[in-house]
Amino acid sequence: MHTEIFWEIALAVFIFGTLIGSFLNVVIYRIPKGESIVFPSSKCQSCGNSLKWYHNVPVFSWLFLRGKCAFCKDKIAAQYPLVELLTGFIFMALYLKLGLVWHLPFVALSFAALFALVMIDFKYMAVPDNVNFAALLFALVQPAFLEALMYAAIAAGGLWLIGLLSSLLARRQAMGGADVIVAGTMGALLSFPNFFVALFLSALLAMIPALVWRDKGVPFVPFLALATFIVYLYDSQATQLLEKIIYG
Repeated sequence: MHTEIFWEIALAVFIFGTLIGSFLNVVIYRIPKGESIVFPSSKCQSCGNSLKWYHNVPVFSWLFLRGKCAFCKDKIAAQYPLVELLTGFIFMALYLKLGLVWHLPFVALSFAALFALVMIDFKYMAVPDNVNFAALLFALVQPAFLEALMYAAIAAGGLWLIGLLSSLLARRQAMGGADVIVAGTMGALLSFPNFFVALFLSALLAMIPALVWRDKGVPFVPFLALATFIVYLYDSQATQLLEKIIYG
């Protein structure tokens, strides 16, 4: 593929990612409130006026409106363009990793769902099952479906068993069901042994925040998702690192 065409496709993937990011903003805002993500149409959270299509162009509308509602001029949170931009970069990074393969949209949508979980978990300390299962289902749509399903089942089952034993020893619930579903998604996307690399990396990433905000508690799903994305992009390096640790 010519370099120009390659980067033109990368740009198109990025733009598509920002569109998905715009939808993720709806998911992040409405799902925790138990609202429909389809109806009604988007509206200003301050004045309630329905937004026009040109008010919802990813990133550009926020910049053009200078971060303010077109009707009441109340501030629009910077979260909206940031989610759109980051989703665009996630999609483009995955394209650069995989190329233009048929399962790229499903992998990208799986990571998009994980990204929505990250935002919701940070904001509400909750992980909606419908978004969580969406991430898992998208992760399973790949050439080696049966293999991905097997890894997902082993990863989720293994983590559930660890959680059960930990709960029995600690005499309190040590792990939520949401973590088990995320583990299934991780297993489907990463397979073994990189699943274990991602688990270890997520623990490292969560260590400092957990110590700093020890009293409030820190959600673990965001670190699982971030570690999964890093290890997915650098899968061969992760495998080499694990082999070096084990075999020296």
